Amino acid sequence: MHKKIDLTEGKIANKLVLLSLPIIGTSFIQMGYNLTDMLWLGNYSTKAVAAVGTAGFFTWFGNALALIAKTGAEVGVAQSIGKKNEADIKSYIHNAVKMTLILGLVYGIILFIFRSSIIDFFKIADTEVVRMAEIFLAISAVGIIPLFINPVFTGIFNASGDSKTPFVANTIGLITNITLDPILIYGVGPIKSLGVIGAGIATVSAQFLVTILFLYALSKRSESYFKINVRGKFNKPILKNIFKIGLPVAMQNGLFSCFSMIIGRIISPWGYGAIAAQKVGSQIEAISWLSTGGLATALGAFVGQNYGARKGKRIYKGYFITIALAVAIGIFATLLLIFGGEAIFSLFSKEPQTVAIGKSYLRILGFSQLFMCIEITTAGVFNGLGKTIYPSVMSIILTGLRIPLALFLAYRTSLALDGVWWSISISSIFKGIVIIVMLYFFIYKKNVVSKEEAV
Repeated sequence: MHKKIDLTEGKIANKLVLLSLPIIGTSFIQMGYNLTDMLWLGNYSTKAVAAVGTAGFFTWFGNALALIAKTGAEVGVAQSIGKKNEADIKSYIHNAVKMTLILGLVYGIILFIFRSSIIDFFKIADTEVVRMAEIFLAISAVGIIPLFINPVFTGIFNASGDSKTPFVANTIGLITNITLDPILIYGVGPIKSLGVIGAGIATVSAQFLVTILFLYALSKRSESYFKINVRGKFNKPILKNIFKIGLPVAMQNGLFSCFSMIIGRIISPWGYGAIAAQKVGSQIEAISWLSTGGLATALGAFVGQNYGARKGKRIYKGYFITIALAVAIGIFATLLLIFGGEAIFSLFSKEPQTVAIGKSYLRILGFSQLFMCIEITTAGVFNGLGKTIYPSVMSIILTGLRIPLALFLAYRTSLALDGVWWSISISSIFKGIVIIVMLYFFIYKKNVVSKEEAV
C-alpha cells in the first residue's frame, strides 16, 4: 500500500504538493460523478437534469452531516499523529466510523420515507420532473451509507499523510460510474433505457465499490489503529471532540445546502431551464472550489500534524505557500468562467435558452472566484488547529445573506434572474475578505501558533 507522508519534517513545499495533488485529484473525481450524470442526462433530457439537480440538494445535505465525523476524525487523527499518541488515533477512527454508520442509516430512512414531501418543497410545476426527482432520491437513499462513509475514510487516510489511497479508490469508482452511466441511462443490447433510474443505480454502485476498496486498503495497513472495530461503546471525550471540531463545518455545509435549496426555490419561477442551468453551472464552477478544497484539506492535515508537534514556523510557511497556489487557481478560474463559460456550458445542454442562462451564471460567478479560493484555503488553517467555529460562523452569516439579497436584486431591480447569481458572487467576495481579517485577529494576534516554536 502507499506510504504515508510525515508532514512534520522535510521541505514544506514538497510535502504539501505531494499530499495535495492526490487530494485535488480525488476532489475532481467526486465532481466527476456529478458531471458524468449531468453530461449524459443533459443529452437525454433537460428535465432529467433538473430532476437530478433537485434531488441532489438532499444528498448534498447528507454530505454535510458526514462532515461531522470526517472533519473531527481528520483533525483529531492529524494532531494525534503529531503528538505520536496511537491510542487517540485509534479512538478517533473507531468513533468516527461508528457515528457515521448511525447517521447515514437514519438519514437514508428519512429520505426514503418522506421523499415526496421533500421534493414538494420546491413547488416544481412539471409533474414529470417531480416524478423523476422522487425516483432518484429514493435510489440515493438506499445507497446513502457509502455516500457517508467514503468521505470519512478519505479524511482518515489524508490525515495520516496518505492521500494516494483515496485517489486510487475514487478513481476506480469514477471509471465504474462512467462505464455504467451510458449503458444504464440509454440502454445497450438487452439492457433497456432507464434514464434517471440508470443514473442513480450507476452512481450508487460506484460508491459501494469505493467503500469495498477502502475496507480492503484498511485491512492491508500494518498500523493497529487502522483495524476498525465498530463494536463496543463510544469514547465520550473523543466523541465530544469530534462533534466540537466537526459540527461547525457540518452546520456550515448543511446550511449552505439549505440556502442553495432556497435559491433553487427562488429561481423556480423561471422554469426548469433555470434550475438545470444552476445545477450544471455549479458543477462547472466546482473546478475552482474543489481544487482549493483539496489544498485546504492538505493544509489542514499539515497544520494539524505540525500543531500537534508544536512546530509553529512550519505552519506559517505552509500557509503562505498554499495561499499562493490558491491565488493562481482563482485567477485561472476567473478567466475561464468569464471568457469560456458559454463554450463549456454548451457541452451539457443543447437548449439555447438554458445555455444562455448558464453562460450568464458562469460569467457573474467568475468575478468571485479568486476570493472564494482565498476563503476556502484559509479555512484549512482554522480546521487544522481545531478552530473550525470561526470560519464556519462567518460563512453561515454571509452565505445566509444571499437570500434577502437575491430576493431584492431579482424582484426589485432590472437584473431579474441575474440578480440571484450576483447575490452569490457578492457574498463570496465578502467571505474572502473577511476570513483574511479573521486569520489576523483570531490566530496571529492571539498567538495561537507561535512563530518561535522549534522547527
